[in-house]
Amino acid sequence: MLYLIAEYLGFPGILNLVRYLSFRTGGAVATALVVGWIIGPKFIGWLRVRQGKGQPIRADGPQSHLAKRGTPTMGGLMILTSLGLSVLLWMDLSNPFVWACLFVTLGFGSIGFLDDYDKVRKASSAGVSGRIRLLAEFLIAGIASWIIIQQNGTQLYLPFVSGVSIDLGYFYVVFAAFTIVAFGNAVNLTDGLDGLATMPVIIASIAFMLIVYLVGNAIYADYLGIPHVFGAGDLAIFCGAIVGAGLAFLWFNAPPAAVFMGDTGSLALGGALGTIAVVAHHEIVLGIIGGLFVVEAMSVIIQVFFYKRTGKRVFKMAPIHHHFEQLGWSEPTVVIRFWIIAFVLALAGLSTLKLR
Repeated sequence: MLYLIAEYLGFPGILNLVRYLSFRTGGAVATALVVGWIIGPKFIGWLRVRQGKGQPIRADGPQSHLAKRGTPTMGGLMILTSLGLSVLLWMDLSNPFVWACLFVTLGFGSIGFLDDYDKVRKASSAGVSGRIRLLAEFLIAGIASWIIIQQNGTQLYLPFVSGVSIDLGYFYVVFAAFTIVAFGNAVNLTDGLDGLATMPVIIASIAFMLIVYLVGNAIYADYLGIPHVFGAGDLAIFCGAIVGAGLAFLWFNAPPAAVFMGDTGSLALGGALGTIAVVAHHEIVLGIIGGLFVVEAMSVIIQVFFYKRTGKRVFKMAPIHHHFEQLGWSEPTVVIRFWIIAFVLALAGLSTLKLR
């Protein structure tokens, strides 16, 4: 909004700063952070009053988690509020990529909200039917993917090689939608310990902030041998808003958490990162940068598959962060070590920009 106003006025005086992505990205981080800090205490208090018993705790989960009973959930609404306000203020709203990302973020957030609300209302960990959730997620992701391919085609680019791509045709819509849905649910599965999902999301967002900036710049993209996507650079601001909103939420979500983001936040943030990766043609690199989320999701798939086939468990408990808790690691130890892994994987993903 601010960009369109400044553009209409001809970027006079100090408004000339709004031309620059770096300035607007910094503004997005600061705006989301300050808004999150301001609304946090009252929002948590409101959730505590409205929810009463808070988020249901898995009966078959680690016994140490029973102490978390009563902690309010749906804190993702805080994230979506600060993120949305920041994006609407600082981004170029004439860019279709902005609306594709917002559509997925708010759409997935709405699905997560309905799931969280159902859990709280019924005091059960069941929530909305998995099939209904997936159907709604694929519908939203499919529409967003269709919007994206109208702007930047159906090519799948491979990391570590320069200029090599595979034209998937309209099958790309299916592939892109799967990427968005899979990553949204991977982040959702990771959100099982205080602060565990929040910081890796922030780290991945910082990595993609750099990627979309480079992809959106024709000179840098040509030099690095990566695909150039006109308009993708603006999503650096979106990543900045995620970073600011995530940091503000982490202030209240740090152990011991005063609030959980719930599916409302985890699905939305994962879907947003998946959409940004699709826009930047870095879907495979997303699997490296977000490797922690991939491992968490795969641990659940492996556990379920082998248990149904053999009646035996591969891990003591899934997702895998619970496995390490069962091995005797304290919750802060698991969280901080997983943060370190997320940071290392982000660096590995960024290395693909040059190793071509």
